[in-house]
Amino acid sequence: MIEKIKALLVKYREIIVYVIVGGMTTVVSWGCKFLFGAIFYPGVTVPTVAQNTVLSIVENVSGILFAYYPNRRWVFQSKDPDIFKEFSGFVGSRLGTWGLSYVLNLLLVNVLHLDYRIATVIVGVAVVIGNYVISKFLVFRKKKDENE
Repeated sequence: MIEKIKALLVKYREIIVYVIVGGMTTVVSWGCKFLFGAIFYPGVTVPTVAQNTVLSIVENVSGILFAYYPNRRWVFQSKDPDIFKEFSGFVGSRLGTWGLSYVLNLLLVNVLHLDYRIATVIVGVAVVIGNYVISKFLVFRKKKDENE
């Protein structure tokens, strides 16, 4: 039984670690967003488009800055020596999913008038899935010689 569990942990290590790192990134980015909202927009639950944009930028910049290193080191175990190129690809991919996040947030908050904290959770699920797929297959993809 223990051997089966170990085998599953090895087989799914990347996804397990991604979920852990993603959880930490979520705590950091949402914490920054909600703290910023509480300080600068106290009592606001349905921010204006401008406020929603600022909150989205705070959330995504803090998430991108926090998430690169743990994704590189622990999730995808990248050994790419061109860190600048890799980081640029990471930022670019995260800006792409930020676009998705931004549009969904505007729709849920400013069109459907959903509380921005609830919308953040809903949008977060789509973004986490998108970030994993893009990071795995575009940003941190293994080179042929790394797989051997």
